[in-house]
Amino acid sequence: MGSQSDLETMKKAARALETFGVAYEMAIASAHRTPQRVLEWAQGAEQRGLEVLIAGAGMAAHLAGVVASQTVLPVIGVPCSGSALQGVDALYSTVNMPPGTPVATVAVDGAFNAGLLAVQILAVKDAGLRDQLKAYKRQMAEQVLEQSRALEKEIESKSKA
Repeated sequence: MGSQSDLETMKKAARALETFGVAYEMAIASAHRTPQRVLEWAQGAEQRGLEVLIAGAGMAAHLAGVVASQTVLPVIGVPCSGSALQGVDALYSTVNMPPGTPVATVAVDGAFNAGLLAVQILAVKDAGLRDQLKAYKRQMAEQVLEQSRALEKEIESKSKA
Protein backbone atom coordinates (compact mmCIF):
# COMPACT_ATOMS: atom_id res chain seq x y z
CA MET A 1 0.00 0.00 0.00
CA GLY A 2 1.09 3.52 -0.65
CA SER A 3 0.70 4.85 2.88
CA GLN A 4 -0.52 4.07 6.38
CA SER A 5 -3.85 5.73 5.51
CA ASP A 6 -4.54 2.87 3.06
CA LEU A 7 -4.14 0.18 5.73
CA GLU A 8 -7.79 -0.14 6.81
CA THR A 9 -8.84 -0.62 3.19
CA MET A 10 -6.06 -3.09 2.42
CA LYS A 11 -6.83 -5.17 5.52
CA LYS A 12 -9.95 -6.25 3.60
CA ALA A 13 -7.74 -7.89 0.96
CA ALA A 14 -5.89 -9.66 3.75
CA ARG A 15 -9.19 -10.86 5.20
CA ALA A 16 -10.19 -12.36 1.84
CA LEU A 17 -6.85 -14.13 1.53
CA GLU A 18 -7.08 -15.43 5.09
CA THR A 19 -10.57 -16.79 4.39
CA PHE A 20 -8.98 -19.17 1.89
CA GLY A 21 -5.77 -19.85 3.81
CA VAL A 22 -3.59 -17.95 1.35
CA ALA A 23 -0.33 -16.63 2.81
CA TYR A 24 0.56 -13.01 2.07
CA GLU A 25 2.86 -10.18 2.96
CA MET A 26 2.02 -6.51 3.44
CA ALA A 27 4.24 -3.48 3.08
CA ILE A 28 3.97 0.27 2.91
CA ALA A 29 5.87 1.70 -0.04
CA SER A 30 5.07 4.95 -1.81
CA ALA A 31 5.59 5.25 -5.55
CA HIS A 32 6.42 8.93 -5.03
CA ARG A 33 8.04 9.14 -1.58
CA THR A 34 9.97 5.84 -1.53
CA PRO A 35 10.26 4.86 -5.21
CA GLN A 36 13.41 2.78 -4.70
CA ARG A 37 11.65 0.70 -2.05
CA VAL A 38 8.73 0.08 -4.45
CA LEU A 39 11.11 -0.98 -7.23
CA GLU A 40 13.05 -3.35 -4.96
CA TRP A 41 9.86 -4.82 -3.49
CA ALA A 42 8.27 -5.41 -6.90
CA GLN A 43 11.44 -6.72 -8.53
CA GLY A 44 12.00 -9.20 -5.69
CA ALA A 45 8.39 -10.41 -5.39
CA GLU A 46 8.79 -13.45 -7.64
CA GLN A 47 12.00 -14.52 -5.88
CA ARG A 48 10.18 -14.27 -2.52
CA GLY A 49 7.60 -16.74 -3.84
CA LEU A 50 4.75 -14.32 -4.45
CA GLU A 51 2.44 -15.20 -7.34
CA VAL A 52 -0.10 -12.34 -7.45
CA LEU A 53 0.42 -8.77 -6.26
CA ILE A 54 -2.22 -6.40 -4.89
CA ALA A 55 -1.30 -2.72 -4.80
CA GLY A 56 -3.54 -0.16 -3.13
CA ALA A 57 -3.08 3.59 -3.06
CA GLY A 58 -5.14 6.73 -2.91
CA MET A 59 -5.05 10.07 -4.66
CA ALA A 60 -3.38 9.94 -8.08
CA ALA A 61 -0.58 7.76 -6.74
CA HIS A 62 0.27 5.26 -9.41
CA LEU A 63 1.53 2.46 -7.17
CA ALA A 64 -0.08 -0.44 -9.05
CA GLY A 65 1.28 0.78 -12.38
CA VAL A 66 4.79 1.21 -11.04
CA VAL A 67 4.64 -2.27 -9.48
CA ALA A 68 3.33 -3.76 -12.74
CA SER A 69 6.17 -2.13 -14.66
CA GLN A 70 8.70 -4.03 -12.55
CA THR A 71 7.34 -7.61 -12.67
CA VAL A 72 5.67 -10.18 -14.88
CA LEU A 73 3.42 -11.30 -12.01
CA PRO A 74 -0.26 -10.32 -12.22
CA VAL A 75 -0.99 -7.05 -10.42
CA ILE A 76 -4.38 -6.09 -9.01
CA GLY A 77 -4.84 -2.40 -8.27
CA VAL A 78 -7.04 -1.10 -5.47
CA PRO A 79 -7.85 2.59 -5.83
CA CYS A 80 -8.30 4.00 -2.31
CA SER A 81 -10.67 6.82 -1.45
CA GLY A 82 -8.42 8.99 0.70
CA SER A 83 -8.71 12.21 -1.31
CA ALA A 84 -10.99 15.15 -1.95
CA LEU A 85 -12.05 13.35 -5.14
CA GLN A 86 -13.18 10.31 -3.09
CA GLY A 87 -10.96 7.91 -5.00
CA VAL A 88 -11.91 8.86 -8.56
CA ASP A 89 -8.38 10.16 -9.12
CA ALA A 90 -6.93 6.89 -7.83
CA LEU A 91 -9.36 4.91 -9.99
CA TYR A 92 -8.34 6.74 -13.14
CA SER A 93 -4.62 6.42 -12.44
CA THR A 94 -4.98 2.69 -11.71
CA VAL A 95 -7.27 1.68 -14.56
CA ASN A 96 -5.66 3.73 -17.35
CA MET A 97 -2.54 1.73 -18.10
CA PRO A 98 -0.59 1.88 -21.34
CA PRO A 99 -0.49 -1.16 -23.62
CA GLY A 100 1.97 -3.75 -22.36
CA THR A 101 1.62 -3.00 -18.65
CA PRO A 102 -1.73 -4.38 -17.51
CA VAL A 103 -3.21 -3.84 -14.07
CA ALA A 104 -6.44 -5.56 -13.11
CA THR A 105 -8.44 -2.93 -11.24
CA VAL A 106 -11.23 -3.34 -8.71
CA ALA A 107 -13.66 -0.72 -7.43
CA VAL A 108 -12.62 2.17 -5.23
CA ASP A 109 -11.89 0.63 -1.81
CA GLY A 110 -12.66 -2.80 -3.31
CA ALA A 111 -9.80 -4.54 -1.52
CA PHE A 112 -11.88 -7.56 -0.49
CA ASN A 113 -12.64 -8.24 -4.16
CA ALA A 114 -8.95 -7.77 -4.95
CA GLY A 115 -8.19 -10.51 -2.46
CA LEU A 116 -10.85 -12.75 -3.99
CA LEU A 117 -9.51 -12.10 -7.48
CA ALA A 118 -6.04 -13.04 -6.30
CA VAL A 119 -7.45 -16.29 -4.90
CA GLN A 120 -9.21 -16.97 -8.22
CA ILE A 121 -5.96 -16.44 -10.11
CA LEU A 122 -4.14 -18.82 -7.76
CA ALA A 123 -7.00 -21.33 -8.06
CA VAL A 124 -6.26 -21.78 -11.76
CA LYS A 125 -3.52 -24.20 -10.71
CA ASP A 126 -4.81 -25.20 -7.26
CA ALA A 127 -7.85 -27.50 -7.20
CA GLY A 128 -8.20 -27.12 -3.42
CA LEU A 129 -8.61 -23.36 -3.75
CA ARG A 130 -11.08 -23.88 -6.61
CA ASP A 131 -13.18 -26.15 -4.40
CA GLN A 132 -13.10 -23.57 -1.60
CA LEU A 133 -14.20 -20.84 -4.02
CA LYS A 134 -17.08 -22.97 -5.28
CA ALA A 135 -18.23 -23.58 -1.71
CA TYR A 136 -17.89 -19.86 -0.94
CA LYS A 137 -20.07 -18.93 -3.92
CA ARG A 138 -22.68 -21.54 -2.97
CA GLN A 139 -22.75 -20.11 0.57
CA MET A 140 -23.25 -16.58 -0.77
CA ALA A 141 -26.12 -17.77 -2.97
CA GLU A 142 -27.76 -19.57 -0.05
CA GLN A 143 -27.55 -16.42 2.09
CA VAL A 144 -29.37 -14.44 -0.60
CA LEU A 145 -32.05 -17.13 -0.91
CA GLU A 146 -32.53 -17.16 2.88
CA GLN A 147 -32.90 -13.38 2.88
CA SER A 148 -35.43 -13.60 0.06
CA ARG A 149 -37.47 -16.26 1.88
CA ALA A 150 -37.48 -14.16 5.06
CA LEU A 151 -38.69 -11.12 3.11
CA GLU A 152 -41.43 -13.15 1.42
CA LYS A 153 -42.65 -14.40 4.82
CA GLU A 154 -42.65 -10.87 6.22
CA ILE A 155 -44.68 -9.56 3.28
CA GLU A 156 -47.07 -12.51 3.47
CA SER A 157 -47.70 -12.00 7.19
CA LYS A 158 -48.39 -8.30 6.66
CA SER A 159 -50.83 -8.96 3.85
CA LYS A 160 -52.81 -11.37 6.06
CA ALA A 161 -53.07 -8.85 8.89
